[in-house]
Amino acid sequence: MAHFLFAVVSMGQDSHILRQILEPVVAAMGYELIGVEFHPHRGSALLRLYIDREGGVNVDDCQRVSHQVSGVLDVEDPIHGHYRLEVSSPGLDRPLFEARDFLRFAGRPVRVQLAMPLNGRRKFTGRLVGLRDDKVVLEHEGQELAFPLTAIEKARLIPEF
Repeated sequence: MAHFLFAVVSMGQDSHILRQILEPVVAAMGYELIGVEFHPHRGSALLRLYIDREGGVNVDDCQRVSHQVSGVLDVEDPIHGHYRLEVSSPGLDRPLFEARDFLRFAGRPVRVQLAMPLNGRRKFTGRLVGLRDDKVVLEHEGQELAFPLTAIEKARLIPEF
Protein backbone atom coordinates (compact mmCIF):
# COMPACT_ATOMS: atom_id res chain seq x y z
CA MET A 1 0.00 0.00 0.00
CA ALA A 2 2.75 2.49 0.88
CA HIS A 3 4.39 1.89 -2.50
CA PHE A 4 1.15 2.78 -4.32
CA LEU A 5 0.70 5.89 -2.19
CA PHE A 6 4.23 7.02 -2.96
CA ALA A 7 3.56 6.64 -6.67
CA VAL A 8 0.47 8.81 -6.38
CA VAL A 9 2.21 11.37 -4.17
CA SER A 10 5.04 11.59 -6.69
CA MET A 11 2.57 12.41 -9.46
CA GLY A 12 1.25 15.56 -7.77
CA GLN A 13 -1.78 14.17 -5.95
CA ASP A 14 0.10 14.51 -2.68
CA SER A 15 -2.18 16.79 -0.67
CA HIS A 16 -5.33 14.93 -1.68
CA ILE A 17 -3.93 11.50 -0.77
CA LEU A 18 -2.45 12.79 2.48
CA ARG A 19 -5.77 14.39 3.39
CA GLN A 20 -7.57 11.07 2.80
CA ILE A 21 -5.18 9.34 5.17
CA LEU A 22 -5.10 12.01 7.88
CA GLU A 23 -8.61 13.49 7.98
CA PRO A 24 -10.19 10.53 9.85
CA VAL A 25 -7.35 10.57 12.39
CA VAL A 26 -7.70 14.29 13.08
CA ALA A 27 -11.52 14.07 13.20
CA ALA A 28 -11.37 11.19 15.70
CA MET A 29 -9.38 13.50 17.98
CA GLY A 30 -12.14 16.13 17.86
CA TYR A 31 -10.53 18.52 15.38
CA GLU A 32 -11.34 19.59 11.84
CA LEU A 33 -8.59 19.17 9.27
CA ILE A 34 -8.80 22.50 7.47
CA GLY A 35 -6.16 21.73 4.89
CA VAL A 36 -2.98 19.94 3.93
CA GLU A 37 0.02 21.47 2.20
CA PHE A 38 2.83 19.27 0.94
CA HIS A 39 5.99 20.91 -0.38
CA PRO A 40 8.53 18.38 -1.67
CA HIS A 41 12.14 19.57 -1.60
CA ARG A 42 15.43 17.86 -2.20
CA GLY A 43 16.65 16.40 1.04
CA SER A 44 13.61 17.20 3.15
CA ALA A 45 9.96 17.91 2.35
CA LEU A 46 7.48 19.94 4.38
CA LEU A 47 4.07 18.60 5.35
CA ARG A 48 1.87 21.27 6.94
CA LEU A 49 -1.55 20.53 8.44
CA TYR A 50 -4.04 23.19 9.48
CA ILE A 51 -6.46 22.16 12.22
CA ASP A 52 -9.32 23.89 13.97
CA ARG A 53 -12.20 23.26 16.34
CA GLU A 54 -14.92 25.20 18.08
CA GLY A 55 -13.18 27.69 20.36
CA GLY A 56 -9.90 27.48 18.40
CA VAL A 57 -6.71 25.53 18.94
CA ASN A 58 -3.58 26.16 20.96
CA VAL A 59 0.00 24.85 20.95
CA ASP A 60 -0.93 21.81 23.06
CA ASP A 61 -3.62 20.85 20.54
CA CYS A 62 -1.11 21.10 17.70
CA GLN A 63 1.38 18.93 19.63
CA ARG A 64 -1.25 16.25 20.31
CA VAL A 65 -2.29 16.11 16.68
CA SER A 66 1.33 16.12 15.52
CA HIS A 67 2.15 13.16 17.78
CA GLN A 68 -0.86 11.12 16.58
CA VAL A 69 -0.37 11.99 12.91
CA SER A 70 3.35 11.11 13.09
CA GLY A 71 2.45 7.60 14.20
CA VAL A 72 -0.04 7.15 11.36
CA LEU A 73 2.45 8.47 8.80
CA ASP A 74 5.10 6.08 10.11
CA VAL A 75 2.73 3.15 9.57
CA GLU A 76 1.22 4.26 6.23
CA ASP A 77 4.54 5.63 4.91
CA PRO A 78 3.04 7.77 2.09
CA ILE A 79 6.04 10.13 1.87
CA HIS A 80 9.33 8.91 0.47
CA GLY A 81 12.39 10.31 2.21
CA HIS A 82 12.75 12.85 4.98
CA TYR A 83 10.08 15.40 5.75
CA ARG A 84 9.21 17.91 8.43
CA LEU A 85 5.70 17.86 9.91
CA GLU A 86 4.07 21.11 11.04
CA VAL A 87 0.63 21.31 12.63
CA SER A 88 -0.87 24.78 12.89
CA SER A 89 -4.05 26.70 13.54
CA PRO A 90 -5.46 28.44 10.47
CA GLY A 91 -4.74 31.90 11.96
CA LEU A 92 -6.31 35.22 11.02
CA ASP A 93 -5.21 34.87 7.39
CA ARG A 94 -6.89 31.48 7.21
CA PRO A 95 -6.08 29.47 4.08
CA LEU A 96 -9.02 28.33 1.96
CA PHE A 97 -8.74 24.85 0.46
CA GLU A 98 -12.12 23.28 -0.25
CA ALA A 99 -15.29 24.42 -2.00
CA ARG A 100 -16.99 24.58 1.40
CA ASP A 101 -14.41 27.16 2.55
CA PHE A 102 -15.31 29.49 -0.32
CA LEU A 103 -18.99 29.18 0.60
CA ARG A 104 -18.42 29.58 4.33
CA PHE A 105 -16.37 32.76 4.02
CA ALA A 106 -18.41 34.53 1.33
CA GLY A 107 -18.41 38.27 1.91
CA ARG A 108 -14.90 38.33 3.40
CA PRO A 109 -11.83 39.90 1.77
CA VAL A 110 -9.45 37.34 0.24
CA ARG A 111 -6.15 37.02 -1.57
CA VAL A 112 -6.11 34.49 -4.41
CA GLN A 113 -3.12 33.19 -6.35
CA LEU A 114 -3.74 31.24 -9.53
CA ALA A 115 -1.56 28.43 -10.81
CA MET A 116 -1.53 30.00 -14.30
CA PRO A 117 -1.89 33.70 -15.20
CA LEU A 118 -5.24 35.19 -16.21
CA ASN A 119 -4.79 38.25 -18.43
CA GLY A 120 -1.14 38.33 -17.37
CA ARG A 121 -1.87 38.18 -13.61
CA ARG A 122 -1.75 35.40 -11.06
CA LYS A 123 -2.57 37.35 -7.87
CA PHE A 124 -5.92 38.94 -7.09
CA THR A 125 -7.45 40.50 -4.00
CA GLY A 126 -11.06 41.36 -3.43
CA ARG A 127 -14.27 40.37 -1.69
CA LEU A 128 -15.21 36.71 -1.93
CA VAL A 129 -18.69 36.45 -3.47
CA GLY A 130 -18.84 32.68 -3.09
CA LEU A 131 -19.11 29.71 -5.40
CA ARG A 132 -21.12 29.50 -8.64
CA ASP A 133 -21.10 26.59 -11.06
CA ASP A 134 -17.99 25.13 -9.37
CA LYS A 135 -16.14 28.42 -9.79
CA VAL A 136 -14.87 30.73 -7.08
CA VAL A 137 -16.34 34.21 -7.63
CA LEU A 138 -14.35 37.22 -6.49
CA GLU A 139 -15.36 40.89 -6.64
CA HIS A 140 -12.17 42.56 -7.82
CA GLU A 141 -11.88 46.26 -8.69
CA GLY A 142 -15.61 46.62 -9.29
CA GLN A 143 -16.10 43.52 -11.40
CA GLU A 144 -16.74 39.87 -10.72
CA LEU A 145 -14.10 37.35 -11.69
CA ALA A 146 -14.71 33.59 -11.67
CA PHE A 147 -11.93 31.04 -11.30
CA PRO A 148 -12.28 27.26 -11.47
CA LEU A 149 -11.44 25.88 -8.04
CA THR A 150 -8.74 23.73 -9.66
CA ALA A 151 -7.02 26.86 -11.06
CA ILE A 152 -6.40 28.29 -7.57
CA GLU A 153 -2.94 27.61 -6.20
CA LYS A 154 -3.45 29.49 -2.91
CA ALA A 155 -6.26 31.43 -1.31
CA ARG A 156 -6.27 33.16 2.09
CA LEU A 157 -8.55 35.42 4.03
CA ILE A 158 -7.32 38.95 4.54
CA PRO A 159 -7.72 39.85 8.23
CA GLU A 160 -10.14 42.67 8.98
CA PHE A 161 -9.41 44.76 12.04
